[in-house]
Amino acid sequence: MAAYVLNISRIFSRELISASFQFYRYRSCLQRLPAVKPPPLSALFTHQFGSSAACWQEAEVQAAQTADRYKQRPWDYLDSEEYVERYGSSAVWAGYRRNHKGGIPPQKTRKTCIRGDKICGNPCPICRDPNIIVHHQNVKLLQQFISPHTGMVYDPTLTGVCMKQQKKLNEAINKARDDGLLPFQIPHVDFSGEDYSNTHDAVGLTSPPPLLSPSEPWYKWYGEISPDDKKVDQVKKIYKAYLKH
Repeated sequence: MAAYVLNISRIFSRELISASFQFYRYRSCLQRLPAVKPPPLSALFTHQFGSSAACWQEAEVQAAQTADRYKQRPWDYLDSEEYVERYGSSAVWAGYRRNHKGGIPPQKTRKTCIRGDKICGNPCPICRDPNIIVHHQNVKLLQQFISPHTGMVYDPTLTGVCMKQQKKLNEAINKARDDGLLPFQIPHVDFSGEDYSNTHDAVGLTSPPPLLSPSEPWYKWYGEISPDDKKVDQVKKIYKAYLKH
């Protein structure tokens, strides 16, 4: 039994030595071969995803051109197909609900939705869409924030617009009304001829001046006034040096 185990160990050691010698020769051959650098990841990406990358670049360029065009003419966005697909025939603030704690909404909207490069989680209807720009010539947008019955601007608690955009809306609406782009309602006043007649003494014609002599005063009550002697003496003392001359 011991001889059998000894023979097996000798055979195993002999095979192990030959296997290690073959591995050493294989590694030396690999070291002699010239080094080949793998292709860069950009080349692989361009080779495999070249068409998709080009499509993404074209889409970004078109989006930038569209944003620039809407900045110069913001009223064109409301007539575009993109606006119709997103909002349809409803206003931009329709269906908007601000995130808040509890079941009672806050009494005031937030001051602004964008602080530097940070945007809040649920921006207002104007801040969430970069193509919506408040401008006094963007009449269709301004009309969405004006009541058609009273002509008053909707409260921001109804539309959900932040205070910064609400200030811009008020300024744009006032400028559009001054330029005649938006109508404004004048309160009705009942006209009565008595209120606008010239029969009242305060608005009547002034009577011609009476014929007066040089000694008579213009006002009758002025001649009836008698000055106080003490006041006259005080004035004479003050202007004593001038009265001598």
